Amino acid sequence: MAGAAHAHNPLAQFQVYPIVPLRLGHYDISFTNASLWMLIVSGSVLLIMSAGAARRALVPGRMQSFAETLIDFVGATLTDMAGPEAMRYFPAVFTLFMFVLFANLAGMAPYSFTVTSHIIITFAMAAIVFTGVTGLAVIRHGPVKFIHFFLPEGIPLIMLPLMFVIELMSYLARPLSLALRLAINMVVGHTLMKVIAGFVFMLGLWGVFPLAFLVLFTGLEIGIALLQAYIFTILTCVYLNDALHLH
Repeated sequence: MAGAAHAHNPLAQFQVYPIVPLRLGHYDISFTNASLWMLIVSGSVLLIMSAGAARRALVPGRMQSFAETLIDFVGATLTDMAGPEAMRYFPAVFTLFMFVLFANLAGMAPYSFTVTSHIIITFAMAAIVFTGVTGLAVIRHGPVKFIHFFLPEGIPLIMLPLMFVIELMSYLARPLSLALRLAINMVVGHTLMKVIAGFVFMLGLWGVFPLAFLVLFTGLEIGIALLQAYIFTILTCVYLNDALHLH
């Protein structure tokens, strides 16, 4: 009975459970289903990109064309948003894009786990981006000029303290908003899919109607998975542009 309730619980798909229980003193370092799917996603990205780069033919095959399309897409996005100078950071941006993209798409498979539905994972990625671009800005421009980034030009002197606080809070909120946007979209979309799938079984013969809607919604959710990977990459490029040019 409890198993049936668990099966129809739309939030059960986000539960993290240990596969290999491990403890280090007071710390739980178990190998979980989330760990497994992060390895699967990372391995899939590595396998696909390695297959695409294996031949390097003048007339590319399918895998090489696919890999080159992804590389060109991220490269063009990075250049457009942050300028040609930002291409030195292409490997980091491309790695983030590929991980988010494949993690989102892997979560669409039955009985899989959507690692990007957990705020701890999305926040870790966002924190890496935030720490990296902040460190880059301070090193590149110096602490004094970096502080001036939070002081908009043309503001009356009496308003500067208030504007500094507002700009600083807005800047510090970047990793949280970046993480929440991705995680919430994944949770909401997958939860709705689970609820609709439940109606398919509950309504018997009439379940054909929610089934048709589920097929359409699955297509929409795949589009959202692609879009969220793109948005994560776009915002990363925007933050990188701010770090490089302080505007």
